[in-house]
Order: sequence, then C-alpha cells, then structure tokens
Amino acid sequence: MSQITLYELDGCPYCENVHERLQDLDIEYESVWVEGLHSKRDEVARVSNQRSVPVLVDEEYGVTMGESERILEFIETTYA
Repeated sequence: MSQITLYELDGCPYCENVHERLQDLDIEYESVWVEGLHSKRDEVARVSNQRSVPVLVDEEYGVTMGESERILEFIETTYA
C-alpha cells in the first residue's frame, strides 16, 4: 500500500475534489490540514516549494504535485 499524504485546507473546493476522488477509489491517505494564511503554510512549502493547496505526496511513486487537475489526472492514471 502506498503512502499518500494530501495537504488540504478546510473549505477549499479544489482540495475537496481531490479528497472525494481518493475516497471514491477507496485509497487510504493521510490528511494534513494547513493554515488559511499562505504565510503560515511552511510545511507545505517545505515538501512542495509552494504554499498553495492541494498538494499530494505519493511516496511509492516518488511524486509531489500541486494543482487539483494534475493531481486528479495522476490519481486516475495510477489508481483508477
């Protein structure tokens, strides 16, 4: 089983789309809830060199990516 981490923000519709697709496919993952203020998102910046969310980290495939459309495409290609 791959280790997937999703950095997300409560109320973010892009994060919610990724979250829902992971659940639809019954993919286990860890959520890391980030701060609303971009300036407080140091952990996201550390793993992805950006402060926007969502960010998906898939350790099995060595993938760290942002932008919900790219993440959804990766999930579909890799797990669906």
